Amino acid sequence: MTITGSVHSFDVSTGVDGPGTRFVAFLAGCPLRCLYCHSPDTWYRRSGRPMDADELMAEISRYERFIKVARGGVTLSGGEALQQPDFVREIFTRCRAKGLHTALDTSGYLGAKASDELLDVTDLVLLDVKSGDEDTYHRVTRTGSLAPTVEFAHRLAARGIPIWIRFVLVPGLTDTVENVEAVATIAASIPTVERVEILPFHRLGAGKYAALDQPFPLADTPAPSPELLDRVRGQFRAHHLTVH
Repeated sequence: MTITGSVHSFDVSTGVDGPGTRFVAFLAGCPLRCLYCHSPDTWYRRSGRPMDADELMAEISRYERFIKVARGGVTLSGGEALQQPDFVREIFTRCRAKGLHTALDTSGYLGAKASDELLDVTDLVLLDVKSGDEDTYHRVTRTGSLAPTVEFAHRLAARGIPIWIRFVLVPGLTDTVENVEAVATIAASIPTVERVEILPFHRLGAGKYAALDQPFPLADTPAPSPELLDRVRGQFRAHHLTVH
């Protein structure tokens, strides 16, 4: 019997969710409630639609030739993809059988749910490190803690799985010298980290909050200034990390 997941949406992107042109499926459901989340419509499993693995693979197959020519692959994101680990494992197993590169976009907070069998068919992990210290992490996510993400990162490294770290830079929240330094120290301690992507905070998801009749917690927060971005990039580069 095929495995069923809850899929919010899917899209095709280039240079954003892993190498090359990628089919990206956004799975529904997430345990975190990040203040800067731009997709509050993916928080609950019920916000997606049930799709079995055959259905999603049929969608992926429509783009298979194009993805391969563009040296891309398939990325499972969210929400939080690891809320549905069996579904992720099934899709990645089938993608691997087709010769498609697989990438998992995750906060790592549910990393313990990723079985060895799932990681065996994962080519790349896009790891969202929300903060470098526990207090700021809890402020950002409102529900989570940092330790599971760090533990998951070291587990990935022990298996030789490449990691791209993502860090959202939010003025007044994640931008202190100390917090950035802590994130950079974590990244530098993980030998399979290939790059760090610094993602400037934006308010593009504000309309989704309005549609859900929910307040956007960071409605008055500005985007990072060029000077702040330069400082933060410099902190990561000082740890001999490749910054994007």
